[in-house]
Amino acid sequence: MIEIKNISKSFNGRKVLDNVSGVFKDGETSLVIGASGTGKSVLLKCMLDLVTPDTGEVLYDGREFLHKSEKERIDVRREMGVLFQGGALFDSQTVFQNVKFPLDMLTTQSEAEKRDRVEFCLKRVGLEAAGNRMPSEISGGMKKRVGIARAIVLNPKYLFCDEPNSGLDPLTSIRIDELIQEITQEYGTTTVVITHDMNSVLSIGQNIKFLYEGKKIWEGDSKTILETDLQELDEFVFSNHALKQLRG
Repeated sequence: MIEIKNISKSFNGRKVLDNVSGVFKDGETSLVIGASGTGKSVLLKCMLDLVTPDTGEVLYDGREFLHKSEKERIDVRREMGVLFQGGALFDSQTVFQNVKFPLDMLTTQSEAEKRDRVEFCLKRVGLEAAGNRMPSEISGGMKKRVGIARAIVLNPKYLFCDEPNSGLDPLTSIRIDELIQEITQEYGTTTVVITHDMNSVLSIGQNIKFLYEGKKIWEGDSKTILETDLQELDEFVFSNHALKQLRG
């Protein structure tokens, strides 16, 4: 479980996050949604300690994270897996090498153990035959699956996905959503997904936090979000024409 308490962050006098709190539970796909510029990615970076919040706390299974020593933070980071928005693959390395990278950096496993783990993770995302290919030789959807394989190679307790469907066609997006949810349920990870994709919200949104102008102003799930009477959320949800028709 991850708990954030009263996270605030300003840049050049502009408040991007304003006293945001919430809980992300084990085995559940928790989504943080909102329009561009509402603070979603900044919140993720604060949770990962890539950006230091002005105020607030982040707790991983009760362990305060942001104000600990570097060694203690590294210990928690070993339990994290991150799927970055663009995939963030190394162009000069093969798919296999990309997935193996965290094992090289953060473990003392033997080469045989690393190979077995990489092969397992590639098979888990349906890319067991792609290990020798370069990132330039695979599609955008395959790159995202490689990113997921790399994110889970350390068997993380906590999985973070930043706009996992960005730039993907609808069918590939559905497959990525399904894969994230399957992994979450299979391994009981605490999964946090940053997105503005309403298809993801409706299909895998077990817990949804809506940010508006840096504040969390609504929380619910994929069922209750369609019944909201909150104007700001209503406008965000039903800005999509297809969803307008769903509403009737």
